[in-house]
Amino acid sequence: MARGSKGFKMPGNIQQVMQQAQRLQADIQKAQEKARLIEMEAASGGGMVKACCNGEYQLVSLEISPEVVVPEEIEMLQDLIIAAVNEATKKVKLKTAELMEDAAGGMPLPKF
Repeated sequence: MARGSKGFKMPGNIQQVMQQAQRLQADIQKAQEKARLIEMEAASGGGMVKACCNGEYQLVSLEISPEVVVPEEIEMLQDLIIAAVNEATKKVKLKTAELMEDAAGGMPLPKF
């Protein structure tokens, strides 16, 4: 049997579980670092508005086609921007979840 940190004997399988948990923690940390580097793009209005968000759910770029910049239709433009940003952040969330599941070796993780 292996010795625990407080001098008591710890069965070998518990030590293996602890080592596995440490590896899992390291893998999840690496996946979190990768997730921060993600950039996902989404479009709305048939590509007239494109938004790109990073792994921290921040909008990093926004492209607007000149033909949708009509003062009389500003509400439509606002709706297209909101739709594109929301879709891009949704894609980031899905990709981040995928990275975390891969890091956890298929073990189910809590959803946030």
